[in-house]
Amino acid sequence: MNEQKRILAVDDEPSMRRLLEIGLRQAGYQPLLAANGREALDLLRQQGADLIVSDLHMPGMGGLDLLRALRNDSNDIPVIIVTAQGEIGTAVDAMKLGASDYVLRPFDLDTLEIAIDRALSLTRLKLENQFLRDEVERDASDLIGDSAAMQRVKRAIQQVAPEKATAMIVGETGTGKELVARAIHQLSPRKDALFVAVNCAAIPGEMLESELFGHARGAFTGAIKDRVGKFELADGGTLFLDEVTEMPIALQAKLLRALQEGVIERLGSNRPTQVDIRIVAATNLDPLQAVKDGKLREDLYYRLNVFRIEVPPLRQRLQDIPQLAAFFLRLRQREISPGSMQMLQSYHWPGNVRELQNVLERAAIVSGQQTIAPEHLPADLLSHSTPAHHAVPMETEALSCSLPDAIEALELRLIKQALQQSGDNKSRAAKLLEISERSLWYKLGRYKIGS
Repeated sequence: MNEQKRILAVDDEPSMRRLLEIGLRQAGYQPLLAANGREALDLLRQQGADLIVSDLHMPGMGGLDLLRALRNDSNDIPVIIVTAQGEIGTAVDAMKLGASDYVLRPFDLDTLEIAIDRALSLTRLKLENQFLRDEVERDASDLIGDSAAMQRVKRAIQQVAPEKATAMIVGETGTGKELVARAIHQLSPRKDALFVAVNCAAIPGEMLESELFGHARGAFTGAIKDRVGKFELADGGTLFLDEVTEMPIALQAKLLRALQEGVIERLGSNRPTQVDIRIVAATNLDPLQAVKDGKLREDLYYRLNVFRIEVPPLRQRLQDIPQLAAFFLRLRQREISPGSMQMLQSYHWPGNVRELQNVLERAAIVSGQQTIAPEHLPADLLSHSTPAHHAVPMETEALSCSLPDAIEALELRLIKQALQQSGDNKSRAAKLLEISERSLWYKLGRYKIGS
C-alpha cells in the first residue's frame, strides 16, 4: 500500500533532501521534494501529497509558517516536523498547530518511517470515524412510506429507541432492516456515539470472532499487531448484527456471554474489557424456525428477541412505491410515467425495496434524458406484472382483438424491448426473455425483425 502514498519532503539542505528521497523510496513511498514552504505549497497544488515531512527552519517560509498556511486553508494533510534537540518547545507549538508528530535531528530513517506510518494510520482512522459519524446522521426519515405496515414499524422504533433493550429486526432480504436499526440508534440517547454494522453472513466464520472481539498481537499467523474489534469500536453506541443466524454456533455462545456480562476478551488475550453497547440484531429467517433448525441458539434467541420488529415485504405495501420511486429518482432528476408507475405497483417484488432501487436506476440509464416509460423497464417486470392499463373489464368493454393477436402483440413488444435493453445483443436479449437464443432467432424471423 505504501507505493501509492506520496510523501512531500521539505528541507533547504540539498544533502538532506537527497537523503530523504532515497530513504522514502526505499520504504516504498513516492517522494516529492521542496526546498522551502513556498515550494511545498506550489507542489501540493500541482500534484498533491498524502503527508509532509518538513524541516522547522528554512529561508522564506519555515515549517511552522507552512503548517499555519495549510491549516488556515483548511488543509488537514498530516505534517511531521523535523527539529533539533534544543527546540522541543517549538516542536510542541507545532503540535498545537496541528502537526501529527515530530522527530529530532539527527534521526535514522527507521525512526522517520515509524512516524510516517503512525501518522498515516491516524489519518485513516480519522477518515473512518468521520465516515461512521456521517452515517449516523441518517435517521428515521429514510424510512419512506405511509402505509399501515410502515406506520407500525415507525411506531415500534419510537417505542424501543429510548430504551437499552436489545431489538430483533425480522424481514426478507432487501426490506431495509439496516435502515430500521439506524433509525433506532439515531433516535436513542446513544446517537452521538457510533453505529457499527457487522454482516455476519459476509465474513467467514473463522474471521468473525476477530472482527467482533478484536485480537492481540500474535494471536494467530498474520496478527502482527493488536486490533480493536467491533464491540470496542461501538462502545457507548450501537452494534448492529445483520444476519445473526449465519453466525457459527460456537461463536454464538461467546456472543451470549458478552451480552450478559458486558465484558469481552480479544482473541489471544485474557484481559477482560468492559463495554457499554446496545445490540440490534437482524435476520431474514423466522428466528424460531432457525432455533429448530440449529442455526440459532435458543438462549441467544431469547436474549436478542427482547423487542421484535417485523419489516414488511414491499408486496405488502405497494402504495408506498410512488414515494420510494420519487426518492430513488430524485438524485438522477428523472420523472416516471403513470403507466410505468402502474407496472411497478403490479409487480410482486421478490427482491423488495433493493430490487425496486436497482430497477429504477437501470431504467434511468436506459431512458437517457426521457421520462421513464414502460419500455424502459425490464422485460421480466413487464411479463410478470398485470398493470391496470393492460386489463380490459369483460363486463363493460367489448374485446378489440382476438386472444392470439393480443399474445403476438405482447410478444413482439417484449422482444423489441429486450433487444433495446441489450443493445441488440441477441444472446443477452434471450436471457432477458428467459428463452433460448435459438427460439429468439426463430421469433425474429417470424416477426421480420432486423430483416
